[in-house]
Amino acid sequence: MSPRRWWLRRTLRFRITVVATGVALMCLLAFTLLAPRLIGMVQISAVDAELARSGAVRVLDTAGTPVDGGPPTDLTPAEVRTLKAGRPVLRVEGASAHRWIGWVEFTPDGTPRLHVAGDTLLGYREANRLGTRWLLVAAVLVAGLVGIATWLSVRSSLRPVERMRVAAGQLPRGQRLPVPAARDELQALAVELNALLARRDEATERLRRFTGDAAHELRSPVTSVRAQAEVAVAHPDPDFSIEVLESVVEESERLSALVDALLMLARADTGELPRAEPVDLALQAQAAVDRLAAQDVVVQVAAPMSACMVSAARTEVELVVDNLLRNAARHARAFIRVSVLPAAREVRLVVDDDGPGIPEEHREKVFDRFYRVESDRGRATGGFGLGLALVAHLVRRRRGTVRAGESPEGGARLEVRWPAYR
Repeated sequence: MSPRRWWLRRTLRFRITVVATGVALMCLLAFTLLAPRLIGMVQISAVDAELARSGAVRVLDTAGTPVDGGPPTDLTPAEVRTLKAGRPVLRVEGASAHRWIGWVEFTPDGTPRLHVAGDTLLGYREANRLGTRWLLVAAVLVAGLVGIATWLSVRSSLRPVERMRVAAGQLPRGQRLPVPAARDELQALAVELNALLARRDEATERLRRFTGDAAHELRSPVTSVRAQAEVAVAHPDPDFSIEVLESVVEESERLSALVDALLMLARADTGELPRAEPVDLALQAQAAVDRLAAQDVVVQVAAPMSACMVSAARTEVELVVDNLLRNAARHARAFIRVSVLPAAREVRLVVDDDGPGIPEEHREKVFDRFYRVESDRGRATGGFGLGLALVAHLVRRRRGTVRAGESPEGGARLEVRWPAYR
């Protein structure tokens, strides 16, 4: 197993503790390596302060020879030159060290004299060695304490996550995770997980309802085709067979249209959103009217001469307009009006008909899948309750709105608002 894989297989608590302990230990070890210099600087600084206050000063000439009548010093010529330059001298010998400071003063006759003061630093190396050793021990102990504190802190911080994990494993359908009272990242995580669970339950319920409704809708034409085929087999009359075949073709076309609508909704439910482009809604409305095969209904288009661009995919706009016109043609008595109304931030598409209209209590539900105002589910209405559901889905995922109302013509008004392309 590679080190990376081994590391990733460890728990989050273990990884955080190891990282925190390692960083603390490296910082403390770096400080320990600098300890001898720091300890020496403290010792030397204290000795320099004492030497500056001390009266034990030797006077030498510029060659280092005593002129104060005292014994010779053990300063080397190089050390004498360093002292004449105003820099201190530190000589380490064995376990101790000797410190000298010096400065030059002139006699009344102008002769330069080197004044030096020195002292021995007893135990200089031993102090550094012991200080470094104890700092090393302290670094290890402190790193261990940091590791323990980190372990306990992470365990305490992750306890709500562990509770959420256990609760999620035992969570029944429809229930939600407990949300911590503290306004922190864990609360935000719990809120987002609850939102995810809500979307999951909603998708599951929608799929269950969709599967049941689709099975119900598919059962009707399939049963009809089967029943008519069985009758034709039981009564092999040529004239009757032609009538049965015509009915089978009609039911097959209805079944094919239903399957196409279901596939279209299934693709829309995948969440894939095609790239938005500028689409002229006025041109699409006129093209949809030209495609509409409604010989007994007059369709009037009211749109400005200028382009009315919406932000959507061209195929989406075609599907929406076609479904709205087919729905209006299915219920209109003799007249349909299609209006395109541009505004600053949106473009409205309004489809009015002179049919029976949509009762107020049904206007919100007509955009639900498989919902129909009519109780008739036969071939007379020709609808499956999927067209307006597809319209609502395509428009809303582009941040548009769709609503049903009452038309001035006495029938239904279906209004779509798309964001204008900018």
